[in-house]
Amino acid sequence: MTQVATLPDPFEEVAPPRGRSGGAAWGLWLLRRLGLAVFTLWLVSILVFLATAALGDPVRAILGRDYDSNVAKREQLQGLLNADHSILWRYFHWLGGLLTGDPGTSLANGQPVWGQVSSNVMNTLALVLLSALVMIPVAFGIAMISSHFRRRRPDTVIQTILLALAGVPEFVTGILLVALFSTSVFHIFPAVTISSATGHPWDTPKGMVLPVATLVVAVSPYVSRIVRATLLEVLDSDYVELARLKGIPEPVVMRKHALLNAIVPGIQVIALQLAWLAGGVVLVETLFSYPGVGFQLVDAVRSHDVPMVQLLSMIIAGVYVVVNLVADLLSILLTPRARTAISS
Repeated sequence: MTQVATLPDPFEEVAPPRGRSGGAAWGLWLLRRLGLAVFTLWLVSILVFLATAALGDPVRAILGRDYDSNVAKREQLQGLLNADHSILWRYFHWLGGLLTGDPGTSLANGQPVWGQVSSNVMNTLALVLLSALVMIPVAFGIAMISSHFRRRRPDTVIQTILLALAGVPEFVTGILLVALFSTSVFHIFPAVTISSATGHPWDTPKGMVLPVATLVVAVSPYVSRIVRATLLEVLDSDYVELARLKGIPEPVVMRKHALLNAIVPGIQVIALQLAWLAGGVVLVETLFSYPGVGFQLVDAVRSHDVPMVQLLSMIIAGVYVVVNLVADLLSILLTPRARTAISS
């Protein structure tokens, strides 16, 4: 009797070679990734410090016409910036303070900068996480519907809408949402985020709707298109055709075979979009007066508050690196062959 050869499933577990220490291999891989992340942040710190130092004398920009007359204030600000030392000394002094939790003193109010950004960091993280919780199921759902109707009219309509949304900047999307839902057309949601000095933006849920919707509309098209392309590639693969020949219903094929194989590329593109949100929220937070890192960064640039700009830039870079590191780890854990390759 002739046996029918079956094609291997990409998610089939592969036995690791004998005699190898998987834990040591994983530890080495993790140390290499952490070392690369630290090296990346160190390079970013150099670029941030040099960029802020190349902008000119912040003391002159702050004092303006009082630079020559107000000698006491000028010397005070120069002392905060250690302007009488070399740029190399100032960099390592700033880096040491950054590593020990003392990144400097604000030039705007003379208070430690870390105490002023902690609440804004939490506000931005809440906005990004809430947007991700809404964006991920929406993007995957649209991708599944589009791939189910591929090369048919619903797919064409969905892809046209996604392309149109992908070409619209997020601040334009925000303005359109404000014009539609916060004016005389539909006065449903507030145009700006209102929060008290001791409260949080999410204490007023209606004020979070438009910022979250703007970020979801800005990010979802990219994720949906990548996931759809992966789903189409998987649905045309040999092992999915074999599953269909075995009589497995199409919804089960989509859920257990196609969708699982689309998770890894989906995680990678989601990580890139979340990392982008860490810095891309600047425009959205400014538009809706949302008290987050982006809004504070714009205010610090306007007031020439160099220590504040440096710290916020490093926070954004740190979030970017951490999100990508987590995405790499999840991609490896969800791919058995990649896990086996590391273990061996």
